[in-house]
Amino acid sequence: MQPITTVTQEANVTQRRTLARRRRLPAPSEGFLGPGHTAIEVIRPDALHLSDPFVLLMDDRLDFPAGLQVGGAHPHAGLETVTFVIEGEMEDRDEGVLRAGDLVWMTAGRGIVHSEHVHSSGVPTRVLQLWVTLPERSRDADPRFEIVRASEVPVHRAEGVEARLYSGSTHGLLSKTLNHVPVTLLDVHLAPHARFTQSLPASHDGFLYPLAGSLRVSESDAPLGVGEIGWLDRREGGGETTLELVAGESGARVALYAGARQGEPTVQHGPFVAGSAEGIARMFHAYRAGRFTPMSSLSPSRA
Repeated sequence: MQPITTVTQEANVTQRRTLARRRRLPAPSEGFLGPGHTAIEVIRPDALHLSDPFVLLMDDRLDFPAGLQVGGAHPHAGLETVTFVIEGEMEDRDEGVLRAGDLVWMTAGRGIVHSEHVHSSGVPTRVLQLWVTLPERSRDADPRFEIVRASEVPVHRAEGVEARLYSGSTHGLLSKTLNHVPVTLLDVHLAPHARFTQSLPASHDGFLYPLAGSLRVSESDAPLGVGEIGWLDRREGGGETTLELVAGESGARVALYAGARQGEPTVQHGPFVAGSAEGIARMFHAYRAGRFTPMSSLSPSRA
């Protein structure tokens, strides 16, 4: 486990990020697994130029009897999936037992078949499922996956702050998670009125998804709370920017996602992401021809 440090971020950062837009999300509705599965489509794949490099974010809540097997095999290609267990636990045939705070980073690349036969633990479980586009040069990458255990995650602590780092860097800490697109992923816990500052490249777009409480990004912004998503303003050029989060009266827990804009044509259809409709068609053909790699045949990658 990496050492805990509380190094102050770069003092010469002057560009402050704010919220460019926010969206009130619908209540959880029944998911594809049927009764016992509800979900919120936090990011919809209908404006990919605005969410670049992120394609989709689902907030899944699972509440099934203990031992029940749900789900089934399905393919992915042209993207990476990031599965983050927020609450509870579950057992997946390919990934093993996943508990609160664990994360799975999967690179589908040229094609993978994920069994996703989940055995319920019998306790309510909440999972965030993110899709990240792969750049054109990486869409034929070898499939792989990495399991990041909660006990292995670098943690930045300061007064009223606990920031758990799953990808990228923060306050002198560096994640070892493997990914093709540079992504910052933090699970930030804030005591009432606590402040947390994060440095982000100007070329990175991102969003905040509150999991508890509320927070502000600037004094002029209205609080962002549970049931909302807030997108950071888009900056151009190089250099660094800074994002300051200030918790509300009851504190906050927020998932912070930011990633390098790819600026490439992106098309999503079902479980596939490509640069064109023709690319999607080639993925379907490769899957039907049996050329995708079963996830069960892979071992977890290590940095």
